[in-house]
Amino acid sequence: MPQWQHITYSNQITTEHYGKQITVGGWVQDLRNLGGISFLQLRDREGVIQITSLKKKNKELFELVASLPRESVVLVTGMVKESKEARAGFEILPDRIDVLNRAEAPLPLGVVDKVGADLDTRLNNRFMDLRKEEVRAVFQVEAKAVEGIRQFLLGNGFVEVHTPKIVAAGAEGGSTLFPIKYFDRNAYLAQSPQLYKQNLMATGFDRIFEVAHAYRAEASDTIRHIAEFISLDVELAFIESSEDIMAVAEGIAVAGIEHVRAHAQKELEILGAKLESPSAPFPRVKYKDAVEIVKGQGMRIEHGEDLGTEGEKALGEYMKREKQCELYFITEFPTSLKRGTFYAKRFDDDPETTGYFDLDYRGQEIVSGGQREHRYAVLTEQMRENNLNLESFDFYLKGFRFGMPPHGGFGFGVERYVQKMLGLSNIREAVLYPRDRARLVP
Repeated sequence: MPQWQHITYSNQITTEHYGKQITVGGWVQDLRNLGGISFLQLRDREGVIQITSLKKKNKELFELVASLPRESVVLVTGMVKESKEARAGFEILPDRIDVLNRAEAPLPLGVVDKVGADLDTRLNNRFMDLRKEEVRAVFQVEAKAVEGIRQFLLGNGFVEVHTPKIVAAGAEGGSTLFPIKYFDRNAYLAQSPQLYKQNLMATGFDRIFEVAHAYRAEASDTIRHIAEFISLDVELAFIESSEDIMAVAEGIAVAGIEHVRAHAQKELEILGAKLESPSAPFPRVKYKDAVEIVKGQGMRIEHGEDLGTEGEKALGEYMKREKQCELYFITEFPTSLKRGTFYAKRFDDDPETTGYFDLDYRGQEIVSGGQREHRYAVLTEQMRENNLNLESFDFYLKGFRFGMPPHGGFGFGVERYVQKMLGLSNIREAVLYPRDRARLVP
């Protein structure tokens, strides 16, 4: 059996282990030497284990423990013993300690020190920052949220797919594309899998989803924008309207939160985050009504303008105060606002309005989508309105010429979802290694 399968995590140790020998591994978090006895606090992924070394029992082992710098990596094999003094209720009396890597001093960033560090310093030393339980907890919550969402989608007949991230054309225009050299041709990093997931609607894969990185070259230095992000994309066919799409968006938003509530209680406690169970259906607020609500909060905005960050925030405060809800849809966006989204289906009786929607969470957009235009003649006309070269989209348009059912979908920002779920001040705190205009390393 491989060595890693012999290692026991701190949260796996129970009263059944008392009096038995086990092996644990981790980082030296702290050391206390009281003369004839020393206490080593060993941190692993799940918590902290006290290693108690007695000088009279094994002087060589005792001196080894005393010489260890903080954050050194060790394997400890020893007897588990109940201890009322130890925080976890037990301690390990070591028979053997293997020093796998001795850390240098001083440390570039404190792990358990009370002195805080700014976000840039933390990100510059991300490997050390992630040793903090409260930082690591964010990504354990994120993993559980995605797990819950994936279970919901798979349970409702969706198929997980993987589309290219090197593309010949953008789904939302060229202004926010990252150009790359692709052998002897020009190419781009994908803003979204939009063209491919719509193409798949013509194949028989009528319910698909993808969790993957997407790239957007927006010159936005804000707490909610990054250049590389995780996008959960969903597309489904044989729909009647955007309401069918919103039902799926509701489902995944609820599933992610409920899965976190059920399976990440420890992490929520570490982060001091309180999650309420959302109830579907979420309220629908038409764009025109949202504008009036925002204006009523003292903001200057006119019909046809984007709500913007401050407008979304003001609407979120209103919805929480007046409707007691944190998740809600903004619907029926003007075509002028979604004109760059050439595939958005407009209302036949009101072409100046689309069936597109946003799902906002605590005053921030986390989802955008709606019913797509599946009629070839109408779609190509909308593309021409956006001054697009139809020849560049030949692979995409073929699906509409040879049997495309009514369909729609959305993009769901995973990191934004987690940011708002946990009340994080900056989206970069929900990204392992953020990418923005100023940061390309680590």
